[in-house]
Amino acid sequence: MPTASLTHVSLTHVLTGFAVLAASLALVPPAEAHPHVWVSTKAEITYGEGGRVTGIRNAWTFDASYSAFVVQGLDANGDGVFSPEELSSLARENTANLVEFGYFTKLKVAGKEQLFADPTEPRMAMEDGKLIMTFLLPLKTPVAPGRGVTALEVYDPTYFVAFGLSDEADAARLTGAPTGCAATVTRPKPEVVKAAEGKTPDGKTPDGKTADAKPGLSEAFFEALTASANYGSQFANRIIVACP
Repeated sequence: MPTASLTHVSLTHVLTGFAVLAASLALVPPAEAHPHVWVSTKAEITYGEGGRVTGIRNAWTFDASYSAFVVQGLDANGDGVFSPEELSSLARENTANLVEFGYFTKLKVAGKEQLFADPTEPRMAMEDGKLIMTFLLPLKTPVAPGRGVTALEVYDPTYFVAFGLSDEADAARLTGAPTGCAATVTRPKPEVVKAAEGKTPDGKTPDGKTADAKPGLSEAFFEALTASANYGSQFANRIIVACP
């Protein structure tokens, strides 16, 4: 199998998928190469004592094609159903391996970027043919936002993975937040997303709408990107929390 020189090859276990998926898609025509994986996201910002932000609980739903690929061989009892127990080792490994990419999660409180401790509570479940992964990212040090804004983004700087915030009502939640805190969401311009992505494996953009395929940038362009690149930031959805 050819090896793709993509930044995501560090997810090394064959069933975690990113590395093997990158290699298996090396033969995809360049105009259709990026992104390779589509993820619909939900995020819960958690608060603790004194109104301090304590962590982020991510919930990611992967596209059907990636989901089918990554769970191959995990139906241990052969009943045709992937139980949370059968997916537990994959959840732990996938979550742990995301550390190299900063968990694709950026959080700023009062303008200062926050650092995360090791993730906890990794879980996976299969629903309607799509894999859902959830995990909690605790802050290394809980922080009080004061009158500052809390801003959360989930995106891949190299755009190997296209993250799109879910349209469901619980896509952005606050748990334990001080009274009066409110979250607002900003999304990238639809035409920017459509032009970059064309069709997903399901024939739709991450927001579920039908899109015509568009010519993209060459794979060579994306191969040159690193985790420090800012290309993917133009596709980031932002959850902004203001408290009185």
